[in-house]
Amino acid sequence: MKPYKNKINRIRSFALALIFIGFVIMYLGIFFRSNQLVMLIFMLLGVVAIIASTAVYAWIGLLSTKAVQVVCPNCGKYTKVLGRVDMCMYCREPLTLDPNLEGKEFDEDYNRKASMEKK
Repeated sequence: MKPYKNKINRIRSFALALIFIGFVIMYLGIFFRSNQLVMLIFMLLGVVAIIASTAVYAWIGLLSTKAVQVVCPNCGKYTKVLGRVDMCMYCREPLTLDPNLEGKEFDEDYNRKASMEKK
């Protein structure tokens, strides 16, 4: 199982990956210089990926302003919590805002309503 990361950092990493993917797509268009239509399609797809990245960055920025800021009990730094459970951005300590989940094993499924109704 891959290690869990803070939600805000995961979404920011995805947006950064979109930028690099957009550049790679545009560079692939260089190989089709002889066919201008194919090159134009690659360039436009790359620009769309970069614009999508900008939209994701704007969305996570808005989410980040609404996130609850807490002090991590392990490292003492301020971190933002999205949802019911999340990890510290710095030391990856499991954090929760729900008193019912205090002391329970960390599970990302606690953020989904359907799984909480079963438990």
